[in-house]
Amino acid sequence: MKNITDSFVSAGHWPSAGSFEFNTDILATNPINLSVVLGVLIFFGKGVLNDLLDKRKQRILSTIRNSEELRRGAIEQLERARVRLRKVEIEADEYRTNGYSEIEREKVNLINATCNSLERLENYKNETLFFEKQRAINQVRQQVLQQALQRALGTLNSCLNSELHFRTISVNIGILGSVEEITD
Repeated sequence: MKNITDSFVSAGHWPSAGSFEFNTDILATNPINLSVVLGVLIFFGKGVLNDLLDKRKQRILSTIRNSEELRRGAIEQLERARVRLRKVEIEADEYRTNGYSEIEREKVNLINATCNSLERLENYKNETLFFEKQRAINQVRQQVLQQALQRALGTLNSCLNSELHFRTISVNIGILGSVEEITD
């Protein structure tokens, strides 16, 4: 472990000021850093994500159950409307000579009103489900990201010690000293 730390801190790997060099140290390049951060996020965020998704699933299922109850109520209304329609049709046969066209209009209005009610209820159910799903996804994303970043920061802070800080500061002071000598 000490050799790895030395390779990060030693002045031999730092380019001098004013020059351009390619960084061939694979441990100091961004793809490795990114893969470590992503690995930490995935490792620590997986359990939290599962718990949050289970809770959201239960909420969505209860919303679906409520919507299904609303749907059943609408179907009952439709059945009552159909019974009423049958009564209207019987009356229409009896009053055909007196006002056939008026009864037909009432029938069409009743069917249209019932269909519109069903359509509105179905649209409301779909909009509610979509909204709840989007809200759940956004909430889960925010919580997972926040917890993963807190854990990653805690892990990074626990890995740093005073000796490493002191060595890093000493190397940087040495680099600044050599830059100052070059400019003089």
